[in-house]
Amino acid sequence: MSANLQPRSVNFKFGEYISQAIDLMKKDFGTIILSFLCFMIMSIIPFCGILAAGNFYRICYKIDKGIPTGAGEIFNFDDFVPYFIFQLYIFAGIFLIFIPFGFLAIFADNDNTVSGFVGGLGAIYFISVYFVLIYLLLQSFYIPALITFKQIKDLKSAWNISKTMTKGNLLSILFFSIAVAFLGELGIILCGIGLFITLPFINVAHYFAFKDGLAQIEHDELTEIGQKF
Repeated sequence: MSANLQPRSVNFKFGEYISQAIDLMKKDFGTIILSFLCFMIMSIIPFCGILAAGNFYRICYKIDKGIPTGAGEIFNFDDFVPYFIFQLYIFAGIFLIFIPFGFLAIFADNDNTVSGFVGGLGAIYFISVYFVLIYLLLQSFYIPALITFKQIKDLKSAWNISKTMTKGNLLSILFFSIAVAFLGELGIILCGIGLFITLPFINVAHYFAFKDGLAQIEHDELTEIGQKF
């Protein structure tokens, strides 16, 4: 774990992230849109979707700080390995989750009673898995930020830090994700063209959530010294 981090539950500032995302898009709309287009192209490459997202967050950081940047930075593969492993964990989890569905299909037959029982059991299992997946995804909310900005490439450490940061904030993060996703869907109403405005907004809003979350757990030695004296 990075020495300058003190993992703790963060104060999730729902509204601030959305307003800050709007301001950043106004600051350099062209670079953000071009970067998102490159992000979409990069996502076509197998196992590169989350890596592209991480690079997009890095571009947002540079725009935010006034550091020269460009859309071509989306195609940076420096963090490919940790993101690749992260996605392997996700795929392995999904595979294991769906194994029981195969067993349920084996026990199902033409008998309506048995088929009905198996179908009901399958529905209960599916609903349970759905909520467990949402819970785990919310707990892993800060993992992309920890890999991208703090270079924490040990996924176990990143998971533990993210789990601590999201403690007590799961509902806020869920509502935030739903809200920005809803705003992103508004692009469909705008004849599809609006997708190139609203979809980047989703990722920019996530960048500010990540930025603020990491800022809250950074260990400031100068502040600590000032408090002692």
